[in-house]
Amino acid sequence: MMNRLRAKLDPWTVALLVIAGALLIFGVTSLSTSETVAESESHAQPGKVEQVAGTDVGRVTLTAAGARRVGIQTTPVRDERVAGQQRKTVPYAAVVYDSDGETWTYTNPEPLVFVRERIEVDHITGDQAVLTSGPAAGTAVVTVGVAELYGTELGVGH
Repeated sequence: MMNRLRAKLDPWTVALLVIAGALLIFGVTSLSTSETVAESESHAQPGKVEQVAGTDVGRVTLTAAGARRVGIQTTPVRDERVAGQQRKTVPYAAVVYDSDGETWTYTNPEPLVFVRERIEVDHITGDQAVLTSGPAAGTAVVTVGVAELYGTELGVGH
């Protein structure tokens, strides 16, 4: 069978097969190199944590890639009328509970920077937390990526 195959392959076919094989090998090598670069980027530190002076709170600064990976989303604290009174509200997704049951939210004071701030929740209505105290209306708070920021701040998984 090999003799019949050799007899049917002309020099141009052999040359094309050699070129195709070389391209395939080069392509696999390039893909492997790209995967290695992507893999090393995915294991790079997604950010850093610095202690906020005079507190037990960390300031989390993410890289742009880290923020994309986590899918960070924010929304402003709102002043709304609740039971006839002006109250601050945040989405319930912005609320994080610590191990002592204290309530916090992550503010976003500047791009890629997140600071945990204590809040007091009066009550929850649907998907909204009505606050007794917390950041000023208009302050950006994190609604997606809260658990990841908390884990990063506390060093969980490192």
